[in-house]
Amino acid sequence: MGETQLMKRILLLSGLALVALGVWLLVRLPVLVEQRLLGVLQPPPYPIREDTQQWYRTLLVADLHADTLLWKRDLLERAKRGHVDVPRLQSGGVALQVLSAVTKVPQGLNYERNDATTDQVRWLALVQLWPWPTWNSPFARARYQAEKLRAAAERAPDQLKLVRSRADLEEFLAFRARRPQLVASVLGVEGLHALEGRLENLEVLFSDGYRVMGLTHFFDNELGGSAHGVAKGGLTDFGRAVVETIERKGMIVDLAHASPRLIQDVLAIARRPVIVSHTGVRGTCDNVRNLSDDQLRAIAAKGGLIGIGYWDKAVCDVSLQGIVRAILHAVNVVGAQHVALGSDFDGATITPFDTTGVPQIAQALRDAGLSLEQVAAIMGGNVVRLLRELLP
Repeated sequence: MGETQLMKRILLLSGLALVALGVWLLVRLPVLVEQRLLGVLQPPPYPIREDTQQWYRTLLVADLHADTLLWKRDLLERAKRGHVDVPRLQSGGVALQVLSAVTKVPQGLNYERNDATTDQVRWLALVQLWPWPTWNSPFARARYQAEKLRAAAERAPDQLKLVRSRADLEEFLAFRARRPQLVASVLGVEGLHALEGRLENLEVLFSDGYRVMGLTHFFDNELGGSAHGVAKGGLTDFGRAVVETIERKGMIVDLAHASPRLIQDVLAIARRPVIVSHTGVRGTCDNVRNLSDDQLRAIAAKGGLIGIGYWDKAVCDVSLQGIVRAILHAVNVVGAQHVALGSDFDGATITPFDTTGVPQIAQALRDAGLSLEQVAAIMGGNVVRLLRELLP
């Protein structure tokens, strides 16, 4: 073989090796990123006492927040990574899951101070091969994640139902009474920077099925301040217009990640109950991410709900006991009728268990002395009640 032919063969083999490496990275990189950012401290299965299993089946369990749509996973297939998919919701007896779209996350993410100049979701969209409009547009990312959920529900209507209205909810509850494996989802968004400063985009997101509207995420935006932003300000004029439109259209205001000033300003103008979909309480875990007792009371006074999360900044003690301690503190301050589950599953979090472990919470709350009625309310009854009141 001549020297020229040898060089050509070397170049060809090198090119093929680079192509193979590129394909491997496209396939494996999203998985590796997800495995690094998500985890459970105790893998399944999670044993539950037989007496708990019997009455747990009578509960309608709901969770106010998971970020599952962000990741390259099929909702309808059981995964070995992350926290949530339809088969695991079924195994955990979770009837209704709010799935929220994450559309922008700053680099160097922290709980104290972030600006809006960087965007890690852009790179995640690229490596997961999302459509090109999503590469630079939070609005397009919200629409794409809504389409993922809609498509999954259309592929398996006997397993997953998208709830957009009170009629949808009642239909789901009637079907689930005969078909306990049916799971419902309500679509949420984590931060209305996804509107890109345009109020008309709220109408589009409403048409896409969005109903739980988180005003801010980890940085200040056009609506107001984040608890983790730079200015941490209150509600802007644009934010006021957005909140008024959300309420008028039958969507739900979510104050997770909101700055104290933003919480105060929204509660001053809100005409309907608001929620904090995923949070902790300062009474058991004192940091800027969590709610003070006064904030708990103010949200409850509006008829709202507080979803207790499962990760480190929410509960400090990342364990079943830590979660239950936070729930009990909230119950002691505002009553069981204002407390719910807000796991933040799949939200770049490490949790004690995945969604198949949720029955442990019900068992632990009963063991802590709460009544069956209180446990039923916290585990999902409160969420169903509020959706019946607020959905269009």
